[in-house]
Formats: sequence, C-alpha cells, structure tokens
Amino acid sequence: MVTVTRPYVAFRPPNSPLPVRFRGGELLGRGPGTEVYRAYDQELRREVAVKLFPADPDPIACRRVADEALALDRLNHRGLVSVLDGGLHRSRPYLVMQLVPGQSLSARLSAGPLPARPAVAMVALVADALAHVHSRALVHRDVKPSNILLDQYGLPYLSDFGIALLSGQARLTDVGEVLGTPAYLAPEQLVGGPLGPAVDIYALGLVLLESLSGRREYDGANKMQAALARLDRPPRVPEGLPGQLAELLRVMTHRVPGRRPTAVICTQALARASRLPSAAYQLPLPRQG
Repeated sequence: MVTVTRPYVAFRPPNSPLPVRFRGGELLGRGPGTEVYRAYDQELRREVAVKLFPADPDPIACRRVADEALALDRLNHRGLVSVLDGGLHRSRPYLVMQLVPGQSLSARLSAGPLPARPAVAMVALVADALAHVHSRALVHRDVKPSNILLDQYGLPYLSDFGIALLSGQARLTDVGEVLGTPAYLAPEQLVGGPLGPAVDIYALGLVLLESLSGRREYDGANKMQAALARLDRPPRVPEGLPGQLAELLRVMTHRVPGRRPTAVICTQALARASRLPSAAYQLPLPRQG
C-alpha cells in the first residue's frame, strides 16, 4: 500500500480578509477604514498583527500606506512597533507588524488614572521613542493613548505612523482636512502652522496629563469644538503635583511650539521625575523667556 502525502495547504474561509499565509485572524481593533488582526504568519513563523487598509484606496490614501511602511522601515527602537512585511490582498494593502500582547493605554485608562510615578516612567519611555523618531526627521502627528500599546509588563510601544510626516514632505491632505485626533491636536495643527516635532511633544503632554488625572483634557460631544478649546485656555494641571513636574507639563503643552522642550529633554526630565522623591524634584527645563 502506497501512502500519498499531500502538501499542507492552510484553510481559509472564503470570506477571510487575510491572505492564506496567515492562520487565525482575531480582530484586535478597527479604525476609519482599517482593521488590525492577530494571526500566525506561516512565512515569518511567528504571531503578528496584520493591519488592513481600505480596498482600492485613492492616491492620497495609497501614499499614506506607503509612507507608514517607509517611516517604520527607517526606525529601530524598542519603544516602537516594528513593521515586518507588507503586501496587497484583494485590492487591500496590508502591513505585517510586531504583535504587542497586552492592551492600549486608552483601554488601561478606562479603568482610572495611573499612579503618578508609573505614569511618569511610562511617558518617559514614550518620549525616548519619540526622540528616536525625531532624530530620523519624522513627526508622528497622532500621539494619543490608543496609539500607545502596553505589553504584559506595562512597557509602552508607540504605534500607527499612518499620518507621519517626513521632513520636507508635502502634507497629504484634501483641502481643509486636518489630520490627527482632535482631542490631542497641537494649536498649530488647528490653525495651519508649520508642523514639526513640537506637535508630538504637545500631544505627549496631554497623554501624561490624562494618565495622571484619568480624564481627557479637551473632550466634548462636538469634537471640533473640543479641539478649538485649547485656543481659549491652556490645559489644567492638577494641583498637588511636584512643582517641577507641573512646570514640565505646562511647557510641553505651551501654545507656542518654540517654547516646548525637545523629546530628549522630556525623556531626561521625566526619567528623573519617575525615580526621585517628590521633595527632591530638580528637573532641567528650558527657560520660557
């Protein structure tokens, strides 16, 4: 008796959104026109996150997909989600990314604020990742809790570079379109000013504020009105914070981009703040002249 061994072919349901190379396909999240799935990649032999983009994207959307892959390919930092591969499936571009087991900072904050010292330490690590991003002449432009993934140890990973801006690159927007999440936009993103690394520092300041207070600083039923509120008032820094940490929050969210510290200064200041007793905060801050 002769036994014929057939090559293994992965079974995929006919309506599966993922290519045949992926097994499983648990939906992890959904955004405007995008989905992220957890799956096992048989080519890379590891669990991955697969980000699917809209089918038949227009030229602007297609360029954004290419820019995300290009941006992440230029980056190599422990605090950034890595892009491993990409392709096209049923007219839908996709990216194969590092899987970060855990939850987003947004999901974590839905249960309440973080203790002060872990919150500051976590944001210090994100600031360090942003320092690497900025050193590669990139601006993330969408720093927010849902784009910060926390692994099983609570270590943060910055994700979603879909609207990252390359230095010198033209903004890929329709007329009048503002990219980014309204609650975390810097004032210059609202009024059409030049966009540089300072927009990420402003958003990171709001992330730190939300992590400490448990509430989104600029929120409301009308998202655009909530976004415009920052042009009327600065963020409210909670009482009781050590003076230098409160001052760091104020300068990170200063309305004038040039008054905000760099990501490197934020990293150093936050790292010191996270390990010093409250009475001994001595953070290096830029002068506000």
